[in-house]
Amino acid sequence: MLQGTGSSVGKSLLVAGLARACLRRGIAVRPFKPQNMSNNAAVTPDGGEIGRAQALQARAAGVAPSVHMNPVLLKPQSETGSQVVVQGRVHATARAREYQAMKPGLMPFVLDSFRRLATEADLILVEGAGSASEVNLRAGDIANMGFARATETPVVVVGDIDRGGVIASLVGTHAVLDPADARLVRGFIVNRMRGDPALFDAGMAFVALRTGWTPLGLVPHFAGALRLPAEDAADLAGGERRPGARLRIAVPVLPRIANFDDLDPLAAEPDVDLAMVPLGMPLPVGDVVILPGSKATMADLADLRAAGWDIDILAHHRRGGRIVGLCGGYQMLGRSVADPQGIEGPAGRVAGLGLLDVDTVLTGEKRLTEASGRSGDGVAFRGYEMHMGRTAGPATERPLLHLADGRADGACSADGSVLGTYVHGLFADDRQRAAWLRRWSAAPSGHRHEASVERVLDQLAEHLEAHCDVDRLLSLAA
Repeated sequence: MLQGTGSSVGKSLLVAGLARACLRRGIAVRPFKPQNMSNNAAVTPDGGEIGRAQALQARAAGVAPSVHMNPVLLKPQSETGSQVVVQGRVHATARAREYQAMKPGLMPFVLDSFRRLATEADLILVEGAGSASEVNLRAGDIANMGFARATETPVVVVGDIDRGGVIASLVGTHAVLDPADARLVRGFIVNRMRGDPALFDAGMAFVALRTGWTPLGLVPHFAGALRLPAEDAADLAGGERRPGARLRIAVPVLPRIANFDDLDPLAAEPDVDLAMVPLGMPLPVGDVVILPGSKATMADLADLRAAGWDIDILAHHRRGGRIVGLCGGYQMLGRSVADPQGIEGPAGRVAGLGLLDVDTVLTGEKRLTEASGRSGDGVAFRGYEMHMGRTAGPATERPLLHLADGRADGACSADGSVLGTYVHGLFADDRQRAAWLRRWSAAPSGHRHEASVERVLDQLAEHLEAHCDVDRLLSLAA
């Protein structure tokens, strides 16, 4: 089990890389994260949902994603707290304090999923959540030492040298752990080293001396991580900009942005300059605005207006710019969004941006399914649906997509400048992405997105083999 000195120290990436390294060694490996918090989720073949990071780790392991790889997923919403997804299905909505009281009752689901995975694998790579040193949350814990103790799983602690203070973080983690928890820790990894690794030899030795933990790797920064799906919205700011590109796309980063890896394939296109615009900054003048998915459409729509982005979007439309809404962004483009059951917060109805002649009613039923079919111009696609709500209105008589099951999806404005869809993953399909770029007068590069992800996972495995003692790590599970 990889636990961290804090959040975002690179645990997810390390598990993915180790999973691919194990696959290349012929080991049947499965990823597992007892509890995750993310609005970037993936649909599993059995119609459930898990964190996007665990879906990537499953891919690295060479297997289909399963709801049992992430039995508890927390999806932050607005005033109502987080949606609690258990074994792939919505279980409850809870505020932070309510969730702390709920956790002990979720441990049986976690252990059930873990045991199911154990029947099909030689090795399970477990990822903790947040920090191993959060002693204030230790009672009832299911994500870190609580799970490790329940299953007697050996632990490796990961620290991030790039953020500074890694020696104090590792030694401090050792200092605050309960002795019964600390006995499970076998070693440590220092991640994201930049510069000459020899400069930290004394640091590795000091941590080992003060903790008694075995140093298992000093891992240099892996630049290829930018070409893999990010799990947290906090990781979205550092994309590559291309001021000389033919096509300029602006994406407002909504506070509750969801499934934002929809945009990664566009960002990888050389002829595309994709700007992820943080709250508080105006949308730059460009060719296309993409409204991304949202975990709480009405709350994000209010924040969009408070930021003045509605003015920017309407001005963009008046200039003849194109607009695409994905899932929650599609709902925002309509005349209204209603939440009569109070699913996202207080029950009510708000005006949309009015750029599509449709209305949306949020419902308790969540649609989770893989999707395929053809767009209106006959180009095939594969993707997935993950949404609550039903959208109807005259613009749906001009659907964007025709699904293989006979349904139509999405809507188009009469002049074709505003489009909306509930289907995620369209731009990851090379056929669809090329068609969209041609419609927008940009040149498709021939970039093969899925092949690129596979290549980066192989490179990540090689990176870890070179800088971690993988043999010793594997021996810990024997």
